[in-house]
Amino acid sequence: MKKITLLLNAQKPPSLPRATPSPPARPVLARIIGMVEEAVARGVEGGSPSEGDEEAPLSAHLSLALLSLAPDRALPLLPVPPSSAGRRKMPNIKIFSGSSHPDLAQRVVDRLGIDLGKVVTKKFSNLETCVEIGESVRGEDVYIVQSGCGEINDNLMEMLIMINACKIASAARVTAVIPCFPYARQDKKDKSRAPISAKLVANMLSVAGADHIITMDLHASQIQGFFDIPVDNLYAEPAVLKWIRENIPEWGNSIIVSPDAGGAKRVTSIADRLNVEFALIHKERKKANEVASMVLVGDVKDRIAILVDDMADTCGTICHAAEKLMEAGATKVYAILTHGIFSGPAVTRINNACFEAVVVTNTIPQEQHMKESNKIQLIDVSNILAEAIRRTHNGESVSFLFNSVPL
Repeated sequence: MKKITLLLNAQKPPSLPRATPSPPARPVLARIIGMVEEAVARGVEGGSPSEGDEEAPLSAHLSLALLSLAPDRALPLLPVPPSSAGRRKMPNIKIFSGSSHPDLAQRVVDRLGIDLGKVVTKKFSNLETCVEIGESVRGEDVYIVQSGCGEINDNLMEMLIMINACKIASAARVTAVIPCFPYARQDKKDKSRAPISAKLVANMLSVAGADHIITMDLHASQIQGFFDIPVDNLYAEPAVLKWIRENIPEWGNSIIVSPDAGGAKRVTSIADRLNVEFALIHKERKKANEVASMVLVGDVKDRIAILVDDMADTCGTICHAAEKLMEAGATKVYAILTHGIFSGPAVTRINNACFEAVVVTNTIPQEQHMKESNKIQLIDVSNILAEAIRRTHNGESVSFLFNSVPL
């Protein structure tokens, strides 16, 4: 409190007498000083901002208080020190990355102008996951970026441990940023004794201590209803529209195609925004990851066909769909996917298929896949996730992101 005492006892310029508040103002001034002392004490306990952050508001508020208490006296404004060059742009926020997609997390923090939080993840000799949070999160707004890809079960467990570690370390709020939600395809009981694993994952996240979920293009929007906490399901659609307009010269002569009936709502929305027609392909499966038959509904003759889906795993569906479209008279075929899982023979199938390009977002790491196939192209959605985090942290609406791409 030495700083406050010096500020209050600052001397007047030689030409002006030292200002002394009138007697009735002294109790009020004492209360103000007490409130400031208490606020500073709380800031020190909870982790004070970088040097220079607290000085400007403190000196300015004291100057205004003195002027309001003694308006008839000539009181000098207390000096406002310059802000620190290393001042953090977004206070009270920490973003940590799991081991599934560190590149995406780094892009997000670069966009926000802050540093990635320090965390160490490792495995014991018996393959148990160990997480060590390397900095204080007390009273902070914490965001944990972990995508459902790679070694999904290990990454899911790692995220749950990170959430719980931050929660019991007195974080004010913990938000799980899950660009690709794991087990999203197991969202209903489609046969006897089948599990609803997406609901189980939702329960695990809630029990671990998550207060909020940010994800992108859920396989079924109804998964949001599995949670009792807020869920923001972002859409890649604005970024997809931007890519189509910038990279397909004759997009006005295109037709948007859904490879299954479940994606009809997605393709009609994109078709309406582009003012083009749409078609869909009805498929039947004998078993998982194996398509039995396909029927095209719509006219694609002499048009550029753009297949749009939320994810592709082994790519059997979209490759068969591309063949069906070419047989029906399409001039070119593009595929645009939000989550490019590309497991098993997927990349080989893409290379052998008749695609002009297979476009995916970076909700899942694609560096290795892009090395194996020159048909795979990338849409960066880190700006959408970063803006969602910024708006959530500041208490703003995220509805803007449903129709627009942040600059």
